[in-house]
Amino acid sequence: MTRMEDYRLLGRSGLRVSPLSLGTMTFGEAWGWGADRKDSKRIFDAYLDAGGNLVDTANIYTDGESERYLGEFLRGRRDSVVVATKYAATRDPLDPNAGGGGRKSLRGSVEASLKNLGTDYIDLLYLHAWDGMTPSDEVIASLADLVRSGKVLYLGISDTPAWEVARMQTIADIRGWPSFAALQVEYSLIERTTERDLIPMANELGIGVIPWSPLGGGVLTGKYSAADLGAGGSDSPVGTRRDHARASGTLTVRGLEIAEAVVDVARELGVTAAQVALAWTLENPAVASSLIGARTVEQLQQNISALDVTFDASHLETLQAASAVDLGFPHEFLMRPMVRGVTTGHSTVRPRPSRTW
Repeated sequence: MTRMEDYRLLGRSGLRVSPLSLGTMTFGEAWGWGADRKDSKRIFDAYLDAGGNLVDTANIYTDGESERYLGEFLRGRRDSVVVATKYAATRDPLDPNAGGGGRKSLRGSVEASLKNLGTDYIDLLYLHAWDGMTPSDEVIASLADLVRSGKVLYLGISDTPAWEVARMQTIADIRGWPSFAALQVEYSLIERTTERDLIPMANELGIGVIPWSPLGGGVLTGKYSAADLGAGGSDSPVGTRRDHARASGTLTVRGLEIAEAVVDVARELGVTAAQVALAWTLENPAVASSLIGARTVEQLQQNISALDVTFDASHLETLQAASAVDLGFPHEFLMRPMVRGVTTGHSTVRPRPSRTW
């Protein structure tokens, strides 16, 4: 049985993090569905008291409330908490340089985050999402400068094509620059396409994977049904969680079918569907820590209990059958016996798996 105190190294760094990290996008009410200051503090304290040490936020979460709340809660406990935040989301839609991956956006965002968090350093800074415009060498060079300045200790990247991450990691290695310790990607029983390239890439390059939305936008808790599939939904974080799940593509017929399998396994194990979904992500050895969010202490405690879940082979087979995705070209092609025979001379030789588990 895994405990929160069973800390894991983040990638090939020396930073030790708990197997479940606390996402704080729910800290603040600016988006209409988060926790107020009092409840956010209770959740934060309960997470640390349970042995957790990695707390994740971003410059734009709840319009900055998340970082400001976290800054208040850190007073007197700063050194024992691994604080992760992110840059690239715009801080001012009227300013073309207030967002994106460039050096000017990075500097402005980090200075604002340091002020919000009430600290003089950030433990782990992520590029939040790839903008498709900023040269990758500018991104990795700018991030490395921040580490050398002491304002940032470790680097991460999120929601970026595998080939861009690999290129930046290689540049950093060749030049002796600080490299990425963490990769945040959407990963759940509903969203497994990250097993095609991103997760194997991270595993090969020594980057710890931190799944976001491991509950598939709440769909894997089993709380939705076909009646919730109506048209609509908003890509904006403002609105209901159901609207957001529809817009993000997790609340679909396929998503509900996978959720049914999760509920069945949970019933057999005597645990909740959410605990099954979270525990499944931790079965992947590339995963360093899975992000959990909560609006109440009770939700947090239930999520932490996912560490108590133990699967047998039949449970994993059920979940695999319900959620498997085609790995696509070239992975499926290269695993064909004919192709293996041509490339190795022995069609029975097993290739290195494209999946990490």
